[in-house]
Amino acid sequence: MTDGFFHFNPVQIPAGSCYPARLPRETNIYSSIDAHPYALYCGWGSASESDQSMSQGTLYIVSAPSGAGKSSLISALLNDNPRYDMKVSVSHTTRAMRPGEEDGVHYHFVEVEAFKALIDQGAFLEHAEVFGNYYGTSRVWIEKMLNNGVDIFLDIDWQGAEQIRQQMPASKSIFILPPSREELERRLTTRGQDSDEVIAKRMQEARSEISHYADYDYLIINDDFDVALMDIKAIVRAERMGQTKQASKFHAMIGDLLAD
Repeated sequence: MTDGFFHFNPVQIPAGSCYPARLPRETNIYSSIDAHPYALYCGWGSASESDQSMSQGTLYIVSAPSGAGKSSLISALLNDNPRYDMKVSVSHTTRAMRPGEEDGVHYHFVEVEAFKALIDQGAFLEHAEVFGNYYGTSRVWIEKMLNNGVDIFLDIDWQGAEQIRQQMPASKSIFILPPSREELERRLTTRGQDSDEVIAKRMQEARSEISHYADYDYLIINDDFDVALMDIKAIVRAERMGQTKQASKFHAMIGDLLAD
């Protein structure tokens, strides 16, 4: 399966084709987000004439104690879905690059002096110091993606989440919990990324992080990974079906239905 949608026959429809591909009304297509077909109204005109209009993307705040699986869930979500309308925010950080990580893919790795200069320039939507390292989210990139109808996922801690909520109250937040402290410690140990000292510190911080779960819109227990992934997909699907977004997306079609 490539990025985009598929007819059942199966004729490929490229990603973004309804902005503004000329497809028959009520074309049955397949969306990998929930593995169910639904009717897509694309019309026959140009971008300005199409029944499809670009709706605002949703900013998702995703938090969890380290080791609960939030990064793995976000990665699996994006791998299962079209990339043109869903992306993960790539934060700036001053921490050292870990084995297997790539600059610009997992993080934008910068020196402390460069990070502080970006703070002075107002380049970050939020920033925080965590375990002695700085992390920050690009304001310009986030706003551009949302205005283009792209859903953005932010993998941040509760401190960053508070900053985001204040500046972007329309954002939606998801907190991911491990099934137990014992399982959390096991995951931190088996991933082999941190020393025993760092793992002990992360376990100490987990209680503080978890205490903020009630500030979030959604709560997911990551006991069974496949179930947790299904839960986060359901959240995204429900948000996309909201009346405001659907009315914006299908305003021309709705106008035709209401016409005399």
